Amino acid sequence: MPFQKTVLPLALCQALLFAGNTIVISTTALVGASLAPHVLVVTLPMGLQFLGMVTASLPMSLLMGRLGRRWGFSLGAGLGMTAGLIGAAAIVIDSFALFCLATFLYSTYAGTSGFFRFAAAEAVTPMLKPRAIAWVLLGGVVAAFVGPPIADASAELLPRHLYAGCYLAISTVAMLMLGVVQLTRFMPPATAHERAGGRPLGAIVRQPRFVLAIASAAIGQSSMAFLMVSTPLAMLGCGHSFSDATTVVQWHVVGMFAPSFVTGTLIARLGVERVIGAGVLLILAAIAVNSQGLAFTNFWLGLVLLGVGWNFMYIGGTTLLTSTYAPAERSRVEGVNETILFTTVVLASSFSGAVLGVAGWTSMNLLVIAPLVLVLAGLVVLPRRMPQAA
Repeated sequence: MPFQKTVLPLALCQALLFAGNTIVISTTALVGASLAPHVLVVTLPMGLQFLGMVTASLPMSLLMGRLGRRWGFSLGAGLGMTAGLIGAAAIVIDSFALFCLATFLYSTYAGTSGFFRFAAAEAVTPMLKPRAIAWVLLGGVVAAFVGPPIADASAELLPRHLYAGCYLAISTVAMLMLGVVQLTRFMPPATAHERAGGRPLGAIVRQPRFVLAIASAAIGQSSMAFLMVSTPLAMLGCGHSFSDATTVVQWHVVGMFAPSFVTGTLIARLGVERVIGAGVLLILAAIAVNSQGLAFTNFWLGLVLLGVGWNFMYIGGTTLLTSTYAPAERSRVEGVNETILFTTVVLASSFSGAVLGVAGWTSMNLLVIAPLVLVLAGLVVLPRRMPQAA
């Protein structure tokens, strides 16, 4: 029953979120270039998107801990609807400042929605947590094929204001998510007595399982972002077409989310540490493929392997994290986790293009090896069996 009333609706919410993200990623730089008063601030809206995700994570997690998931996700969807309307208005009236506000609000919405996987995990038994987390992430597969057509169809919805229709579409998608959230069954929020309990945050983060969980998700996420962001630039620099680059990125997204059909089952059968280790090895294999040549096949296979490796490390890290805290500690730990993840993505994405320009595609791939080896070392050195949270 939790799967039908909680996990599957949250998977639909994830699909709607990523469909909106696809539209935003496709249009933000283009709109910024048309509205910006100076070339130096063209990418400011994209930077504000990352900033909003980082700053929203902990406050939203604490809010959900106090008021419940439904209130938090509803507030996030409301911010998404507002962001879409403001973004469309900014394009119509040619206001760069208003567009920056829209992108910041959207990133807050996107950051709030990152807690879908935790909401699914807490609604099922411990044995089903990996499967619940994986099923939520499956929504990304739907978005990979739904998002681009929505962006294409809405780009000229208002003929005199290119891309304004895309932001109206974003508002509509967020409104649909708001409706799904109201139909989803969530676990009740912790009582005041429960919230007053729990260990100090310092004691929680010193657990070996917590360190390994954070390292797995954060290093997997940052490695993926670091290489993915620069892939289109590297391909175009090698003479490949824009169509080739978009094809590689699309299959990379499929590689990120399609394994979710089996990742939860693999964790249940093999153990979370082995699945995380397999994820590390897959990303190392992606680096090896990327370093062997600059043909289309190298980029395609390397990015698919990178996506699958990310899936194993991300779902494995999230699953491991849910075993490190008690209900009274949940909102603080999840908020810290999301803040760390988004911060690593910001740093990796921000420096990706610069490293490509200075070091080249092969060398930037080799830079990812060291943090991945640290995760492997953690799997060997850190105790694998620790007392789980009550």
